Amino acid sequence: MTAAAPDIVFAGNPLDRAGDRRNDPAWIAAQAAHPDALALTADAVGPVLEAGPEGPRLAWSSLAEARRAAVGPEVFLGLWKGAPVFAVEVAAAGPDVMPLREAAMVLSPGDAAMAGVARSLFDWRRRHGFCANCGAATDPACGGWKRICPACAAEHFPRVDPVVIMLPVYRGGPEDRCLLARAPAWPPGRMSAPAGFVEPGESIAEACARELKEETALVVGRVRHHSSQPWPFPSQLMIGLIAEVTDETVTLDPAELAESAWLTRGEAADVLAGRHPAIIAPPRVAIARTLIQAWVDGVDP
Repeated sequence: MTAAAPDIVFAGNPLDRAGDRRNDPAWIAAQAAHPDALALTADAVGPVLEAGPEGPRLAWSSLAEARRAAVGPEVFLGLWKGAPVFAVEVAAAGPDVMPLREAAMVLSPGDAAMAGVARSLFDWRRRHGFCANCGAATDPACGGWKRICPACAAEHFPRVDPVVIMLPVYRGGPEDRCLLARAPAWPPGRMSAPAGFVEPGESIAEACARELKEETALVVGRVRHHSSQPWPFPSQLMIGLIAEVTDETVTLDPAELAESAWLTRGEAADVLAGRHPAIIAPPRVAIARTLIQAWVDGVDP
């Protein structure tokens, strides 16, 4: 398995995160003072973009320039060809901002990944300004990758919430089929792979089996990992699975799923190509689309 599949949006961050050095306040201060320090700017909606020779790209500026509109301390993202890279949050960045989901469709993989990291860290900072242990206001540390409570010395780190997303596959008929489903809040026709959060005390395979049983009544046999995706809305890690099920009888939990459909490889290929008369595929930014494509291509593990 490679470190980052090239078709997984928000993966493939090109930066050296320097996790072994960012704990040193003096080193972080030196990076912020570096004459070549770069900054990407974003607000709560998305990053600031500019036109590039190959399409939209992140709009980089010097850290000193970006600080003029900052609403909080910059976050150290890592090193890029030896130069320090930061993210700066502003209150409202203006017309050059693109919502992150839309931006990820047009940015290069590296730019989308860096913007995703910034989004997750900014969101975590907004939500965790106070100590969960004693309630006191916390202080940033480690270039924005930690918060420390001055009252009780508790340390707080950015959270990552694991989510299983699985493509159910049934191999018992004349043709293999996969199951797609639609959540009640989604527009008619939009379908994807079922998903759910991993609960405390569960393995990935156990979470997969529980979620499918709860939402569809399907019984899972073999579970195979395909890929994973950092999902910065706000801080999920999507764990992409292929789940072989023991039968095709589906009973939907109406609170979770409004409808479902079994598809042959040919029908799933039509969905991905936009040719299916009734089903709309997940967007390219979603790992669900990667799972479907892998199964259609016959390369699922």
